[in-house]
Amino acid sequence: FHHEELEPEDVIQTGFHGVDTLESGGPPAGSGCGGYVVGETVKLLQQFGLYDKYDVIVFDVLGDVVCGGFSAPLNHADLALIVACNDFDSIFAANRLCLAISQKSARYKVRLAGIIANRVDHEYGGGTALLEKFAGEVGTSVVAEIPYHDLIRRSRLAGRTLWEMDDPEQAVCTQPFEELAR
Repeated sequence: FHHEELEPEDVIQTGFHGVDTLESGGPPAGSGCGGYVVGETVKLLQQFGLYDKYDVIVFDVLGDVVCGGFSAPLNHADLALIVACNDFDSIFAANRLCLAISQKSARYKVRLAGIIANRVDHEYGGGTALLEKFAGEVGTSVVAEIPYHDLIRRSRLAGRTLWEMDDPEQAVCTQPFEELAR
């Protein structure tokens, strides 16, 4: 496609409660560069003037920042939150993101706002002990805990947000997100 021929309504979908989303996708596995796609998406958002339209823009990018394209959204961010699980591989990726944020903060206004603990299981999964230790080492804190809960899996399979799910345990899953939004 030629991005100069696109309009915002061509790529932005409005979902539940009026939340706008844009899925940039990427090249087929083993070909092309996903980081390039992220960088091009940033340019597209600039072209559309969307950085001024929204209060919050969330980028969901790979944890291993292997090239500048994946870190391009940091150039436009005030704050960055890292989502990580309480395991070595996830913390390794979080550390790479911390390094990228640190490097970007030398030239841009982005700062690390904290770590969101994902898939937290205090009963069988060790809770957040490793993440808490890591957060302390990098000078931040765990700012929210997203539970390991089957409702989250089922909402993804249904293509619905947690708020659209009819479940007696819904509040357990939505509360951390609502607290983060405040």
